[in-house]
Amino acid sequence: MSVKIAVIHYSATGTVHRLAQAVAEGAEKAGAEVRLRRVPELAPDAAIDANPAWRAHVDATGDVEVATLDDLEWADGYALGSPTRFGNVAAQLKQYIDTSGGLWQRGVMADKPATAFTSAHNVHGGNESTLLALYNTFHHWGSVIVSPGFTDPSVYAAGGNPYGTAHPGAHGEPGEDVLAAARYQGERLTRITKRLKGQLGRA
Repeated sequence: MSVKIAVIHYSATGTVHRLAQAVAEGAEKAGAEVRLRRVPELAPDAAIDANPAWRAHVDATGDVEVATLDDLEWADGYALGSPTRFGNVAAQLKQYIDTSGGLWQRGVMADKPATAFTSAHNVHGGNESTLLALYNTFHHWGSVIVSPGFTDPSVYAAGGNPYGTAHPGAHGEPGEDVLAAARYQGERLTRITKRLKGQLGRA
């Protein structure tokens, strides 16, 4: 049974983008049709240019399609990713979420599985609170939250975060242990989506 997964994210310097790619890889491996999307950048060029890594990432990912509300309507399941901003969701992703009110009123996201991933600069820089903030959105959407939990050895190897894959950006690029956990998260989301779609008879 094929399901459709939307992996929608915001990334400034590339860490969350790499996690998004791994989540998408895991979902595809589990048999999903995947849309990997980025939300629009809101920061002014002056701010982006002040950080070479930020500018490099913006320039390198211009070919990644920009998320629209159609992606939420299209998908059977969702994976949302954001860097942490003071323990909360980045404004860029939050603005996208805030445009979903019309879909929410129609129940488009209701009963669909959803999961989240993130990156803070430090290990204790707000990763879990950012994931929980994203899960608050899923509660309001009426989605079915699919956290990785402690359901696979890859979760432990990546630092043991049962809420979702997270990587401290100060440690450099995500290593294979973290990417494996992100792939597993995409696989788990796909498996649960298939199960619910079969039980609920979603078209």
